[in-house]
Amino acid sequence: MLKWTWISAVVLLLDQLSKLWVVENFALYESVSIIPYLNLTYVHNTGAAFSFLSTAGGWQRWVFAAIAVIAVIILTVWLKRLKRDETWLAFSLSLILGGAIGNLYDRIAYGYVIDFFDVYYQQWHWPVFNVADSAISVGVTILLIDTFFNERRESSTA
Repeated sequence: MLKWTWISAVVLLLDQLSKLWVVENFALYESVSIIPYLNLTYVHNTGAAFSFLSTAGGWQRWVFAAIAVIAVIILTVWLKRLKRDETWLAFSLSLILGGAIGNLYDRIAYGYVIDFFDVYYQQWHWPVFNVADSAISVGVTILLIDTFFNERRESSTA
């Protein structure tokens, strides 16, 4: 089932190209309104999801990088062991894998993750995120839905 890794490669490519574009066209913390409720805002995230531990002093860079390496290994082995009919699971894991590699690259190369999607409503802003984060979120959502429906199918056939 490693044939699905092309999806991971596409996610990685889109993630890195979009980050390069933002870095080349925006100053740090610069924000441009795209449409209502969406800005492009260039930020550095030294923490994990939602900037968790972003002010921890630097040690978190390597801890999060190590966690990402372990996740990449687990996802790759999991993908390799899937059955042919587990297409939604393969798709979801490939999205997660591509996103994990994209953010891992940033963390190792720069010491932070480049984020730029700023979704907001009035004064409330969701934490700024990127293409890799989006792929991970969509992948996890598909994984949860697939797991839920597979469990329901298996329990109804038992």
